[in-house]
Amino acid sequence: MTPRILVFIPCYNCAPQIGRVLAGISGPVATFVDEVLVLDNGSSDDTVSAAIAAAPAAEVPVVTIGRNLANYNLGGSHKSAYAYAQSRDFTHVVTLHGDDQGCLADLLPLLESGGHLAADACMGSRFAAGAKLTNYSAVRIIGNRVFNLIFSAASRHWITDLGSGLNILSRRAYADPALQRLPDDLHFNPYLLLDMYARGQRVAFFPISWREEDQVSNVKMASQAMQTLAAAARFFSSRRAFQNRDYRTVRHDQYSFETITRFERNTAGAQPARLRFAKDTSS
Repeated sequence: MTPRILVFIPCYNCAPQIGRVLAGISGPVATFVDEVLVLDNGSSDDTVSAAIAAAPAAEVPVVTIGRNLANYNLGGSHKSAYAYAQSRDFTHVVTLHGDDQGCLADLLPLLESGGHLAADACMGSRFAAGAKLTNYSAVRIIGNRVFNLIFSAASRHWITDLGSGLNILSRRAYADPALQRLPDDLHFNPYLLLDMYARGQRVAFFPISWREEDQVSNVKMASQAMQTLAAAARFFSSRRAFQNRDYRTVRHDQYSFETITRFERNTAGAQPARLRFAKDTSS
C-alpha cells in the first residue's frame, strides 16, 4: 500500500500558537503529508478562527479543521482523529500538538530514510541523543528522566520519553480497537506506550527539538505524576490485568467531530498553489 500520512494537530486554547504550527508544515517534510487535521476540543479562545486564517500556510494537499462533538480531552481527541484516519485509509498518523512546542521538521530524517516503515510507532523524544531543549527547567528534565527510568524498568524496554507531542503511528498501531479503553485525559500517551509494548508492537524513539515560549500548561503536576506512576505500577504487576481494564472516566460509544472547514490545494496549471474552500460535513 502506498504510504498516506495524516498529520493530526490536537488543540485546546492554542490561538497564539496554531498559526506558527501550520506555517511550519512546509518545505521538504510537507511533501510527505497528504492531509492535515486540526482538531479543536472546545477551546474558549479563537483557536478555530486562527487555524482557518493560517490554513493556507500549510503546504499540503488538504487541511481539515474540525471540532469534537463532545469534550473528549486530549486522549479522546486522538481517538477521534484515529477513527477519521481509519475511515480514509491513512497508513500513518502523525500527532503534532497545536501549542508549538515541537517541530514537524524533526520527522524529516525518519521519513526520508523510511525508518517509520520499520516500526509500528516512532515516538519523538526530548531526551534521546541529539535532542534539543529550549527553556526547559532542570527540575523538569530530572523529573522526566526519573519517570523514563521507572517506565523502562516496568516495561522492560528502554524508554526515553513518555509523550512529547510529536509521534507517528502506523495503521497497525493507531487502528487497534484496544486503544478505546485507554484514558481520554492527559495520561493517554504513557498508557498508549505501555499498551503497545503489551501488544508486542515495535516502538522506536527519535530525537526532537522542543521549546517553551508562550504556551500555557494545563497540567497539574502532582496529580499528573501520581497517575502516571500508577500506570507503570499496574503494568509491572500484571500485563494481562493492565490490558483488560478500561481506564476511561466517561465511556463514549464513539469519538467523532464536526468538520468546520476543509481546504484543498489547487495545483492545476502554472498558477501558484492556492487553497480553496470545500464544504465537508463528514467526520
